[in-house]
Amino acid sequence: MQKPVLVIKLGTAVITGDDGVISKPVIKKVAAEIASLSTKYNIVLVSSGAVGSGKHFIRQYKGTLTERKAAAAVGNPLLIQLYQKYFSAYHIPVAQALCERHHFSNRAQFVQLKETFEAFWQNGILPIVNENDLVSNVELKFSDNDELATLMAISFDAATLVICTSVGGFMDDKKNIIPVIPKIDNTILGYVTNTKSSLGLGGMTSKLTFTRLAASLGIQVVICGLRGQTPFTAALEGKNGTTFIPQAANLKARQKWLAGGSITLGTLTVDKGAVKALHRRSSLLTIGIKQVQGKFAAGEVVQLKDEETIIIGVAKVKLDAGAIQNSLTQKGIQAAHADDIVVF
Repeated sequence: MQKPVLVIKLGTAVITGDDGVISKPVIKKVAAEIASLSTKYNIVLVSSGAVGSGKHFIRQYKGTLTERKAAAAVGNPLLIQLYQKYFSAYHIPVAQALCERHHFSNRAQFVQLKETFEAFWQNGILPIVNENDLVSNVELKFSDNDELATLMAISFDAATLVICTSVGGFMDDKKNIIPVIPKIDNTILGYVTNTKSSLGLGGMTSKLTFTRLAASLGIQVVICGLRGQTPFTAALEGKNGTTFIPQAANLKARQKWLAGGSITLGTLTVDKGAVKALHRRSSLLTIGIKQVQGKFAAGEVVQLKDEETIIIGVAKVKLDAGAIQNSLTQKGIQAAHADDIVVF
C-alpha cells in the first residue's frame, strides 16, 4: 500500500538561535526523527530559515522586500547543505524544491509537480520545500510558509500537517496549551493574538487560518514545538502540542486543487441566505452577493467571505468583477456554478 503523506513545517524561530543562525543540533535531531518516520510516511519538509541564514551577508540589512529576496537566495543553499549533511548519516538524499504560486494554480504544472514528488518518494529522496523568493511576484507571493505547507498538504492529500512553532502549541487566554481542538469556533478565535516572532512572517493568526482550511478538508493538523527527542512522533500520538481534529470531507481531486492551490484575485462577500445555500451545495447567484472586491476576469478564482469577513470558501466565477457588480440586484444570474465552488 502507498504510504500516507506527512507534511512537516519548521518555522524560522524553532530552527535558529537568538543570533538568527541555524542551530545544527536542531537540524541533527530533525534529521534523525524524519529518517525514522520515513519508513511509515511519504514526507514533505517545508523549512523556513533561508532569509535568516542569508541576511548576515547583506550589508546594513533592513528587511526590505529586495533585501529579503537577496538574503533568501544566499541562505537557501546554506540551509540545504546543512540538511544534506545531517540526512546523509541516514543515507537519505535531499532535494531542494523552490515553489511559486503558479505551480499550484496552473493545473497542468501542478500535476507535473505532484509526479515529481512521487518520484522523490519512490527513490527514497526527501523533498525540502521553500518559496522561490528570488523571482516570486510580490502580489502572488505566499503569505508565509504556513500557507505553502498547507497547500502542500491539501494538494498531496496529506493525512497530517505538523506545524512546528516556538510557542509549542495553541494556547488559551491563560497561556496553557490546549491539547485537542475539535473545531475552530469563536471561542478559539478569541484566544488569538497578532504577535509573531521577530524572525518569522507568520504568527498564530496565520497558523490558525491555514489550520482551519486544512482541517475543513479532512487533514489532521498538529501545532507543536520541538522539545524532546521525538517531537514529531509525540505530536502524531497527541502527546505534543495541539491536535486539530479533521472534519469529514468528500472532495474530488479537482475540488481540493481548487480549494488549496488556486490564486485568489478577488473577494465576494455574500449574505446569510447565500451562505446557507452554498452549504447546501447550491450555485452562487449575484443577488446573494453584498460586496465585490478586486479585479478579476470570468474563469478566475475568488475568495468567498460571509458578512463577518470570515473566509468560507472559494469559487471559480462565470462573470468578471464588473459584470457581477452590475448584477447585484438582479435575480437569477449565476456568479459561480456549484461544481466550481468549495465551501470550507
